[in-house]
Amino acid sequence: MTRKRPIRRTLGFTAAVAMACGVAVLGPVVPASALSGEAEISPIESNIGAKSWASVEVSSGASTANLAIDQDDQTAWIAEDMSTSQWLTLDLGGAYDNVRKVRVLFPDSGAVYQYAIESSGDGDNWTVIADHSANHEPARGSVDLFTQPGTRYVRVTVKGASPGAAVGVSELSVYNYLRDDLVLGGDASWVDNDVAEGRNYWVSPLAEDRGAGPHLLDVLKDRGFEYIRLRVFNEPRNESNGAVQAIPYQGPERTREVAKWIKAERDMGLGIDFHYADSWADPVKQPKPRAWAELEFDDLTQAVYDYTYDSIEQLIEQGTTPDKVAIGNEILNGFMYGSENAHIGATNPAYFRNQADIYQSKPGGGLLWNYWRSDDPAERQLYDEAWDRFTTLSAAGIRAVRDVSAAQGKNIAVETHIIIDNGQLDRTLEFWNQYLTRVNAKGADPDVLAHSYYPQYHGSPDHYEFNVNAVAAAHPGYKIDIAETSYPASGGDGAPMPNSPYPRTVQGQADALQRVFQIANDIPNNQGLGVLAWEPARWQSLFSPVPGMTRTWEPNASIDVFNKSHATHVVEDTVYSAVLIGDDVVLPESVQVLTTADGSNRPTPVEWDSVPAGATDTAGRLTIHGLTGFGSVTAVVDVIRAYAALDCDRAITGRHAGPLTVTEGVTCLDGATVSGPVSVRAGASLQVDQATIAGPVRAVDAKAVVVCDSRISGPVSLSEGSSVTLGNPVLGCGRNTITGPVTVTGTLGWNVIAGNAITGPLACSNNTPPPVNNGLTNMAAGPKSGQCRSL
Repeated sequence: MTRKRPIRRTLGFTAAVAMACGVAVLGPVVPASALSGEAEISPIESNIGAKSWASVEVSSGASTANLAIDQDDQTAWIAEDMSTSQWLTLDLGGAYDNVRKVRVLFPDSGAVYQYAIESSGDGDNWTVIADHSANHEPARGSVDLFTQPGTRYVRVTVKGASPGAAVGVSELSVYNYLRDDLVLGGDASWVDNDVAEGRNYWVSPLAEDRGAGPHLLDVLKDRGFEYIRLRVFNEPRNESNGAVQAIPYQGPERTREVAKWIKAERDMGLGIDFHYADSWADPVKQPKPRAWAELEFDDLTQAVYDYTYDSIEQLIEQGTTPDKVAIGNEILNGFMYGSENAHIGATNPAYFRNQADIYQSKPGGGLLWNYWRSDDPAERQLYDEAWDRFTTLSAAGIRAVRDVSAAQGKNIAVETHIIIDNGQLDRTLEFWNQYLTRVNAKGADPDVLAHSYYPQYHGSPDHYEFNVNAVAAAHPGYKIDIAETSYPASGGDGAPMPNSPYPRTVQGQADALQRVFQIANDIPNNQGLGVLAWEPARWQSLFSPVPGMTRTWEPNASIDVFNKSHATHVVEDTVYSAVLIGDDVVLPESVQVLTTADGSNRPTPVEWDSVPAGATDTAGRLTIHGLTGFGSVTAVVDVIRAYAALDCDRAITGRHAGPLTVTEGVTCLDGATVSGPVSVRAGASLQVDQATIAGPVRAVDAKAVVVCDSRISGPVSLSEGSSVTLGNPVLGCGRNTITGPVTVTGTLGWNVIAGNAITGPLACSNNTPPPVNNGLTNMAAGPKSGQCRSL
């Protein structure tokens, strides 16, 4: 375990700063427009750098690398080699098409960092996101916006840092936004019953303009549902006694009618969920259809194929081709149970138990998990035989969809839908390994691996996210769907559901659903296909009855997560700066805003709150809020006692007679007078402040040379070093007077030559980056040449 390394702190806190690591405001936050209850809904934003599958590599200092993504801005990766051109690369664990924002924070608030941020899809070819290599103002970091589909890696390279600054990264965050192609919808199979019962749904039933309605599907489409799934029972029956239902709701014929409402009349996406049962099929009940219950296994397999083929063919022929078909519903334990139930012991539904002579008379597709990992050869054989029967039936359904699609010239995706039991990831992985291996061997293959998510059964959102990403990582060739989810807006006196952090309120319902959207959207390599709310008007409903109006419902405000979770704009929501105690705070007049539709960046004006009187009288961190036309902005201003400086290993004051040679560490001349040449050897550093040097100054391969507010009589020659500062009033390093030529060559990193008076030429060459004067011209009696020509 790596112990956290606290970074140097040059200030106390006067105001807290909230770092955005989850949902952030990307536009004005307004209550949802639906009428029942209130919910504030912002576009989804998530920091992929905080995910368990993200990792970092660094140029040096690997033992502290993970501190750059530990979500604690008081720790940092610190490079062991404090020279510049140190880099940190964040691997997002896979490619993302809609990461749009990167935030980088550095260890020292009183330092200037010069750096570049790049992105890459393969780790070999890089695109510059932002180039801050010309920075000269102190600041802890930046927020930069970019559009680069397929981004997997983000790299920060520190090209220069003001003398004394710790070279490293405190936090690197890369933010993902909801993809446009993430399918959001619901299973609304009960719309069949709703229409028959005369239920009315309106967006605003009490308003003069009631909005979309009265058909449930009209309201769902208006509120952002793109896709509707329909469950199909073979011959709908009563769960208790197995009697045929008087009205065959969700049977094949009525499903075809509802499909017209969805596909033909409203142009929404259509999913078909075959239960292959006459009543509910889920993890604890998977009865065969009565018509198939006494078939021999080969005939059962053929029945699955024929029924699936014919059902899809009829949907295609009436102009309602499904976009996706699920072969079974929540089939972690198999489906169409038969005689193998003697080893399973399932008791539901009641008619399956009470009519065992019919439903359990022939083999079916139930799985024998109780024999998983058994050392008994007989039990192991039973386990394998059950898997073979189950996947034979499943493969028949998959092949039927493929065959009818090919015959009709259609492209229909195939889904296999299970659950991930809380605490049973190993069983889920075993299911997918067994299932995919076996159906592939039988010439079949699904496109989508789907899972349900209800926190009371499947664990906390974080637990579920870990599990679903484990499945995605194990099977990268498949899309991942969250085929069912829901969350209540009431009940339990508002207390959260088990395993959930969200209260049972309208706001909690919105937040819970958005978290599931985020989970699907954040799966690496854009594997997440979509999220479907289960029975949004019936179960843990997104609707509320309207008082005084019979059979009339209106949507909860939470329903607008379906149309308000996408970011249309992303704002540079935080700006960073530093000032000395007593100095004025200067804030930018504008920040950048990115339009997601076309990836364009442009400035947008900021209206800042007033800076409180005396805000910079003491050291600390000042937070100032601003507002743009696209959302709020925060200025984080570090009020510091002094800018970063070298720590002296040896300090010389007063007079020093004769030559001075710096061989190691940091030697500081503080108000000193040196009569003789000064030389700095490889790896050593020199800091000069308010000193007088009679003689040349020469440094070769020095770590740092800093000269401020001093007089030097003789040539200055600095070559092959890592950091050069000859005057830099922006950071309190005063102008120098130098009698003689100044030559700076081959510096790799920080290089500032600003505001000096030089009696002689100023020549610079082969410095990376070139030296800068930060707007303060050097006065030279001789010619300026090379990279210093414009200084």
